[in-house]
Amino acid sequence: MAAPKTSVPEHIPSLFENVNIQFDRAAAIMKIHPGLLRQIKACNNVYSVQFPIRKGKDYILIEGFRAEHSHHLKPAKGGIRYSEDVTRDEVMALAALMTYKCALVDVPFGGSKGGVRINPRKFSVPELERITRRYAAELIKKDFLGPHVNVPAPDMGTGAREMAWIADTYEAFHPGSPDTRACITGKPYQQGGIQGRTEATGRGVQFGIREVFGHDEDITALGMTPGLAGKRVVVQGFGNVGYHAARFLQEEDNVKVVAIGEWDGGIYNPDGLPIEKVNRHRNRTGSILNFPGAKNLKTGNEVLYLECDILIPAALENQITSRNVDKVRAKVVGEAANGPVTAAADAILRKRGILIIPDIFLNAGGVTVSYFEWTKNLSHMRYGRMSQLLENLEAETFIRETETLTGKTFDPKARQTLLRSHDELALVNSGLEDTMRSAYRDMRKTLKSRKKIEDLRMASYVISLEKIANAYLDLGIFP
Repeated sequence: MAAPKTSVPEHIPSLFENVNIQFDRAAAIMKIHPGLLRQIKACNNVYSVQFPIRKGKDYILIEGFRAEHSHHLKPAKGGIRYSEDVTRDEVMALAALMTYKCALVDVPFGGSKGGVRINPRKFSVPELERITRRYAAELIKKDFLGPHVNVPAPDMGTGAREMAWIADTYEAFHPGSPDTRACITGKPYQQGGIQGRTEATGRGVQFGIREVFGHDEDITALGMTPGLAGKRVVVQGFGNVGYHAARFLQEEDNVKVVAIGEWDGGIYNPDGLPIEKVNRHRNRTGSILNFPGAKNLKTGNEVLYLECDILIPAALENQITSRNVDKVRAKVVGEAANGPVTAAADAILRKRGILIIPDIFLNAGGVTVSYFEWTKNLSHMRYGRMSQLLENLEAETFIRETETLTGKTFDPKARQTLLRSHDELALVNSGLEDTMRSAYRDMRKTLKSRKKIEDLRMASYVISLEKIANAYLDLGIFP
């Protein structure tokens, strides 16, 4: 008698494997020398470090990593995350994504990423400061940190506070150097940061989705009406990225956020959730659960399966896989996180006619504004400082003279637009929106003009790989 068949769950690739699958898919249709493709794909450097810190009466060993994926442009750029799930492969994958992301949006950096394998919630602030400063010191000693070498930024589990500690540590190692503030981005504003950096990734998600929905032909083909107003949105992950993306889309584009998923569960209301009130509830109670008027969901992942127009995974990688992809009922998936959809799930979603807005595009807002901060630190000049007053005077003169000549007054909204202050935040948001619009239009044009390219992700990788390959060729490394 034959033995009964047993079903073996399909292997879920790591983020590093998924990134390489997408790389290979794009590379297969490109006329780039195989040796050059191998160079682009390879992670150039990975540094692993271990050091002890005292916790209470005991000592514990801390493990950290910093990967530099590509040196085709300098400095290398990428965040630092604090998580118990940090691994060598993960930082290599995230560094690769950063390389492709920077190339796509024309930010002149190579890709890098770092991480420390800790749960920051389990450490006191003084302990976190000791860990951060020691990690920074180890990177400095090996030349993995510096304004012209490697420039980190915040990521999951870190923020402006940690960036300030790292900047101060770097300055202690390089007293008197004029560019020390440019060694890291995402700093507090008074320590050389830039307005708009905290919300930059979420703002980039908003601008990217807005641009996608501004192309009527594409949205109509998905069975939806053009524009964002009234679209039902589900957000998985209510951290920095998910919160700001949901807030801006709701406040400025009039979407209806119907569900939010978090680590301890989710909330759902088909009539919409007021994002700012949910955030205040979370700050007051420590959780989004039990928000008045909303239904609690047992797990945050349940929101992935709700019917909606736009699903925004803004948490971790590998959230939609071959094991759960059939439950997804969104019409558009906007990858606000890095690698939330595996390669196998990506193929299934595309066959079902679901549009995927790829992570190396939609997640690029943070590094774009980090680039603005880095250039601000190197120039030692706040954006708008020399031009703001002059531009306002010119606008006032134009309005006054036009009204005198025509005998009519400007529309109030037009007047407000002309007279709005061109301060640093306005310039940052303008530059970010222009970057996201230009990158998406390049992807869309590439998709529609080249027969072998099947989707936006493939188009984004093709554009990135072509730019990186040309940079290596310009260096003379591959004649």
